[in-house]
Amino acid sequence: MKSLIVCTSVSHGNTRKVAEVIGEVLGASVVAPEEADLTGHDLTDYDLVGFGSGIFSRRLHPRLRDFVSALPPQRGRAFVFATCGIHAPFGPMTRLLEGKGYDVADTFSCRGHDTWAPFRLIGGIRRGRPDGRDLAAARAFAERLKRG
Repeated sequence: MKSLIVCTSVSHGNTRKVAEVIGEVLGASVVAPEEADLTGHDLTDYDLVGFGSGIFSRRLHPRLRDFVSALPPQRGRAFVFATCGIHAPFGPMTRLLEGKGYDVADTFSCRGHDTWAPFRLIGGIRRGRPDGRDLAAARAFAERLKRG
């Protein structure tokens, strides 16, 4: 199965850690939206495409949202993942991908070190996350995706 993961990880590298674990299981490259070279082809060259970021103001990162918004309509299988301090709202991204023609197979989230505005004053919340258990859960998620 040919897979690709498009990931925005900007604060502490939390989401990149999760993306790397998922990518290892799926044999997928992990790229930032601006690194995804779509010249001459589109994401339909992949059997499965993952889209992930940390949560910023209760949404996936704007760079990832802008990337998906700019995609041409196409058919494909996708998944969405996130790291978050409190809650990962997947509905808007799932609807955006479905509107582009994707079948969103599943979603995954785990806690990540969060230093968003008020939490910065106390050094953040969820320090040390994602941890070994979170990464094991990401691996299990990827194994389920791989099995179809």
